Order: sequence, then structure tokens, then C-alpha cells
Amino acid sequence: MRTFSLRFLLELLCCALCSGRIVKVPSSPLFRVEGTEVIIPCNVSSYDGPSEQNFDWEISREDGPIHIVSTWDPEFTDQQYEDRVRNKDIQLKRKSNDAVELQFKNILATDEGEYKCSTPSTDATVDGNYDDSVLLKVIPDGLKVSGSKSRSAPSYNLTEGDSFELVCTASTSSIVNTFISVTWELQEGGTGDAWSEILSLTQQGRFQPGSKYEGRYRSGEVRLDTVGSDGYRLSVSHVIPIDQGMYRCVVREWVKAEDGLWQQIQLKTVDIATLDVSPRTLSVSITGSDFSVNKGDPLELTCVVTSSGGGELQTEVTWYVSPIPTDDLQTALTLASLDLWSVVSDTGRIRLSHIAMDSYRLLVQDAEESDEGHYYCKAAIWAAHSNGSWYKAVERTSKPSNVILNSSKPEYQVFLNGTKIPNFSEDPTELECKITEVERTKDTRFTVSWYHRVRMPGDSSVTSELIASMDQDWALQVEEKNRERVQNGEMIFSKLDMMTFTLRIQWTAEMDRGLYFCVISAWSRQRNDSWVKSNEVESRPVTVFWAVKDYRLSVEAKNRKSSFTTGSTFEMTCKVLSENIRAPRFSVLVTAEKPLSNSTRTTKIISLTQDSLIQLEEWTDRDRQDSVVLEKVHEGEFRFRMYQTEVSDAGLYRCAVTAWSQGSGAGVWRDVASNSSNPIKVHFKTSGPVFNVTVHSDNSLVYQGEMVELLCIISIDGPAVEPDDMAFDVSWYASRSTVVDESPVFLASVDRRAIVTLARRNGSSDVGVERISWMEFRFRVYGTEEQDFGNHFCHVTPWVRMHLDIWQKQLDITTKPIFVTVKANLWNAFKYPLLVGIGLAAAVGLLSCFIGYCSSLLCRKKNPVQEAKRERRRLMPMEMD
Repeated sequence: MRTFSLRFLLELLCCALCSGRIVKVPSSPLFRVEGTEVIIPCNVSSYDGPSEQNFDWEISREDGPIHIVSTWDPEFTDQQYEDRVRNKDIQLKRKSNDAVELQFKNILATDEGEYKCSTPSTDATVDGNYDDSVLLKVIPDGLKVSGSKSRSAPSYNLTEGDSFELVCTASTSSIVNTFISVTWELQEGGTGDAWSEILSLTQQGRFQPGSKYEGRYRSGEVRLDTVGSDGYRLSVSHVIPIDQGMYRCVVREWVKAEDGLWQQIQLKTVDIATLDVSPRTLSVSITGSDFSVNKGDPLELTCVVTSSGGGELQTEVTWYVSPIPTDDLQTALTLASLDLWSVVSDTGRIRLSHIAMDSYRLLVQDAEESDEGHYYCKAAIWAAHSNGSWYKAVERTSKPSNVILNSSKPEYQVFLNGTKIPNFSEDPTELECKITEVERTKDTRFTVSWYHRVRMPGDSSVTSELIASMDQDWALQVEEKNRERVQNGEMIFSKLDMMTFTLRIQWTAEMDRGLYFCVISAWSRQRNDSWVKSNEVESRPVTVFWAVKDYRLSVEAKNRKSSFTTGSTFEMTCKVLSENIRAPRFSVLVTAEKPLSNSTRTTKIISLTQDSLIQLEEWTDRDRQDSVVLEKVHEGEFRFRMYQTEVSDAGLYRCAVTAWSQGSGAGVWRDVASNSSNPIKVHFKTSGPVFNVTVHSDNSLVYQGEMVELLCIISIDGPAVEPDDMAFDVSWYASRSTVVDESPVFLASVDRRAIVTLARRNGSSDVGVERISWMEFRFRVYGTEEQDFGNHFCHVTPWVRMHLDIWQKQLDITTKPIFVTVKANLWNAFKYPLLVGIGLAAAVGLLSCFIGYCSSLLCRKKNPVQEAKRERRRLMPMEMD
């Protein structure tokens, strides 16, 4: 009666606050199978009051409703359900604040009936429904599923390319109109791995392949057929290694509700078989390891290919050659090939023949220098699909076989002489590279390559740079760095005769100092009149050096703004300072370094030559041809402007400056020093929302034992954002000092999913954190102690939902701290000692009075005469008066 009265009063109170409540359970009827697990969900919406709601479940009987289970009243359960609820055969599980599930671990036929889910009211006004009912029909188990006749699932050993069939039987004798669906599943890798769906026959009679088997189902390799009235056969042709594992048959029983929706009422599985698939084996080898052949003789290599596996097979063979051993045959030269239709692709000098069942011969007629190298045989086995198409089943590559040509390469020596070595800057330099001691050079021509070797400052290593080289036709190939000097006649390359080559620098600059050497290449003529490099010899280096003051060049870039908005103008000035350069002129190149996904890319934008000629470099936007300007403001000062900036213009901008000086004699300009400026960062202000966070407290000074309350308030600058498109992670920290130190103490947090995390506390005080509005979060400390003082602040991470329902994390924000002071309560400190002292004093006083009283009684009994005399002596003076 007390519990009933309490619930009645609570319901009356909640009715006063009720507003539009909706309680919902599944539509009736629900058909479920006896002996299976049954779950009936119930949820409530459009309610007022606390977020967490309570639920009651009861079943209607002839003699009235019977209580089953409740989320808030432990005494709610009726006596006939107590044992099943205590044994957790019947459970009420909360799924969220507004949803629960009534679960029957093993449904009984006697559990059939109408179930009602009720919610006590917590609303301001009574509106809507507070309960909903569903009729549960419990039917007998009529589903039978079986596999092989043996007790355990048999195992089969197959080889890649074989076929197999598996059968399971399923039937139902349900008293209601039910339907069954059959699904074949595979567990790859053995016990514990997930099951993947192969092919299903749905309750609607449709075939539905798994995501991994769609292609093989369309090609006919995977099929599902019915056998008799209750048999379901899975057929797989051309087995592949991923078909290995445990196969099972999953049968589901369905009913169709009155609303047209399908309800699954039962599921049974049976293990059918375990398949072990051995992959195809393919062995590819070249007979012999290394071969040596004389120039002009035929070269013959044989590739042996052996394989295993069932099905119709075809072999594809390709021969490759590479000058060095390689694992990537894409860099090797393809010599000849035989495809799966036995079509040969070769040349007149190179032949490929299928000489035996597993042997393929490569014949190279009239071997020459270009035939030297490492030969590879690559073979592939193709298997046929059931629809007649072919797929590559396995592919292997042989180990390389090294072929060496027994021919004598040209022998010679190379001597480099400095005929003119400069003593000062602008002096000429002339080097002569001469071939001597020549042997076996019939049908041979020589070419030269010139190199410059510079020792890097502070490094013992040296870097060699190619200046220019000749190809086999004596055509000069100049490196990009030296092309302009060659065109201006500053650098001259000559071939005096068949054995002598010269390099002349008309006006030697400081950057030309270092070591020079030449490399002579010998080229031998082939039968097809082509030339093949047969030898290379390098000369000893010659030093070109003189003492000179180093050229110095420094560049400083400045910018007026640190960030931009799209459409604004970006302006950068570059000032150049030079030392030890005679009458310099400067060329300027403006570059932009822009970030990519995993790297950066440097783009040349615009340049200004030493003759003040403007040129757009890699600025290819036709609509913005006039958007960039580079001009010379003063001598040694340049200004770069970019109008109507876009977001894609963000990056690091620099000025690359080269100092030029005129060489003596011809007056040709040459570059003497180069340097780049410091980077100027260009980034754009976003137009999205800007979040601000403050922390507030009505009273940050409290006494011990009281509660302190802090508010974390979030505001937005910029465009408005819908509340549903915002979320926040809020964390509270405290610093136990007068200033915020580098390691604050974590107190509590609530994330954007409303999950609260509290730190472990050593004292008796407690904390709580909650969201009280879209943009406000409250933090409380209950029963404050002295250790709860200090600077408190909140750390907020905003999240904004962008297009395509993607949440984007914004910049973290930390508020300014607010100092919480905890004072000692003197009355609480002295209250208990004072009361104890008063109590003890009173007890001692009463005890003293009691002892005195007892003593007086004892004394009066022992000496009554003496007391009388004392009384008379006290009266004598009075009588005298």
C-alpha cells in the first residue's frame, strides 16, 4: 500500500507536467516460435521532465492484468513471474533513456497474450498516450534443418580449378503461413573468423549473391538449386584458394505482418562441410644458370614450365632481358612472347618456339654486345570460367640467367691537360681531353662527356655535375644549367680530331672553380648499323682554382598583411644586398610553395630579367593573366603584387634573385651569385563560424562543505549555425596555484555524444557536469574541501556538421581561468570540540556533586554530636548580641 500510494502521488505530480507523450511498441500481432529468444521493444517520445524515463510491462489475462517487470519498482513483478525474472529468463534491458526491450530467453507457449508497455507521466500536461499494447502469438517449432548424414561436418581436399556440390535440407510444418529463406555462408581461416555470405534464396523466392560472389554468380560459377521438396544445393565450379574454409547452411523462418513487412521468427544453422583448397603450383626455370657465347654465334635458352591444378588450362610465356638483375620487369626489354592462344610475337633475329609440352626455347641469332645481360622467363597459367571466359590463375618468373658475350672491348687511356688555367676571375680556361694507347678499336667511335666536381662546404664528399656530353652520333647534349652560356659563346666545346676534345670557358667565374674531368665512351657498330656503348674510361681531374673574395647576396622579403580574404591584394617587396660583385644587375623569380596531400609543390609565377623583361613562368590561368605584377621599385628593390587572390593562392612565396655581371671582352652577362628570400606565408581567413568560450560563476568564494557552480558559455561570431549542426566536447581542468601551470588537473568532461567522464578523486567532495542548453555547460563541486581551490577553466572542442552529413572538428578553445576560493568554516571547526568539552564538563560536575552528596550523608551518620556542637558555636555570637 505504501508503494502504491507513492506511485499514485508521483503519477499525479507527473500528470501536471505532461505534454504530448507517445508510447510505441511493434504492430500486432507478433508471431514467435516456442523455445526461441524473443525481444519486444518499447520507446517513448515527445515527453517532458527528466531525460531518463521508466517503463512497466504487464500481460492481460482473463482475471485481469499481471505485472511482469518494471524499471523503477523492484516489487512490481507478480509472484508467478518472480522466478523467471530472478533467473533472468525474463529481463527488461534499457537501450537508452527513452527505450527499453522486454527479453524472453526461452519463450513458452503459455507466454502468448497481449503485452502492454506503460510509462509513468513526467509531463506538465496530460496529452498523448501513456501505454501501448502488442499481441504476441507463440507457435510451435516446425522448422527442420539438416546437412550430411554423419554427426560432424565432413572435410574434403580439393585442388584449385576443381568443382564441388554441397546440399542441405530445410522444411517447416508451422501451424501458420510461414516462409523460409536459405543462405550459404563460408568461414574463411577457421574458427573465430567472420562468416561471409555466398548465395541466398530469400523468402520471396529471389536469388541474392554476397558482395564477394556477385561476379562469379553472374558468370555461373556459383549456383543455388533446389533438390526435391526440401533440398538446397550449392554448386561451385573452378574452385579458387579463397573458397577454402567451413561451409554452413543458414535457414530463417519468416511471417508476413498485416502491414506488409517481413518478420524473422526463427534462425537455424547447420555445418555442412570443410573444404581444403590446394593452390595451383607453377614452376618456371631456365635450363642452366650462366651462359657464355662468342660474338656472332647463336644464343639458345630453354624455359621449363610445370604446373598443377584441374580444369582447362593454357600457358602464356614471355622472355625478358635486363642489363642488371631486377625485380621489376617493366624496366626490362621484352624479347618475345607466346600468348594463351599460342600466338608468337618475336622478330627475325629472335625466335620463340614451343618445343615440348613444358619447354619453350628462345633463339637469338648472331649474338652481339647488346645481347649481354640477365634473361628472365615469365610464365602464366590461364584457366577457363564456366561461361567460356579466361582468367589468369597463377604467374611466376624464373631466376635470371646471365649471358656474357666473349668479345674484346676496346682498350685505351684518357689524359686531360689544362692548356690554360685562370689566375683571376674573367680569365679564360681551356682543357684538352686526349685518347692514347688505343687497342682493338675497329668499327669504334669515341665520344666525350665533361664533368665539374665541386666540394661542398663542411663536407668531405664531392658532387659531380655533368656539363655536356656527346651521343653516339657526336651530337652535343648540353645540361640546362649551361645552355645559355653555350648559346652566348661563353662556353665552347670542340672536337679537334678523332682522338682529341676540348672545353673552353671564355670568362671563368667563381662558380666555375673546382675539379674537371672527362669521360671517353667507346661505341661499337652493330649489324643493323646501330651503335652500342662498349667501354668507358675516366680521366684524372684537373684543378681550376684561384683566390678570390666570395660573392655575397642576401634577399629579404616583407609583407604588410599576415592573412587575407579572397579577392584582396597580396603585396610582397624584396630587397637585395650584394657584396664583392662588380656592377651587378639582378634577375628576380617569384615562386610559390603550395602544400599537397603528402608533399609540397613549388610553382614559378613570374620573373624579371636583368634587362627588366617581364615573363609569366608557370602562371597558366588565362582569366588571371593580368593578376600578377612584378616591378622594379628601386635599384635592388622589387615589388610583387597579386590582385583578386583566391583560396588556391595560399602558400609560401619567395623571391629567387640572381646577380649578373658582365664578362670582360664581349660584355656578355653572366650569373655570379644566387639566393632566395625568406618565405612569406599567404593564408586566408575562413568565412565559417568562430567560436568564443567564457567561464562564469555567480560565487567563486565558498566555505568548506558548500557547493560551487561554474558555467562554460559558448558564443559564435560569423555566420549562424543551426543548433543541430553543432556539437561540443567540453573538459574541465583545475590548477592548484594562483597561476595556471603547465600541467593542470583533469576534473570531468562531457563529449559531443553526451558521454560524461569523471576523474578519480582522493577527497570526499564530488563533481558533476551537464549540458543545460545548446551553448552552456555546467560544472559543480559538491561538498567542497580545501583542496578544491585554484584556477578552474574549461577546454572546448567545437564540431560543425558540413555538407554530406560530415562532422568537422574546429580549433580547440581554452577559456581564461576563474579562481575558486574555499574558506574554512570556524563554527564547523570548533562546534564538535566545544560540544564535547561542555558535555565532559557537565558530566564531571554532576559526578562531583554526586560524590559530595554521598560523602555528606556518610559523615552525618558517623558524627552527629560534633555537628550539633558546631551549630551551637555558630549561634553563640548571635546570642551575645
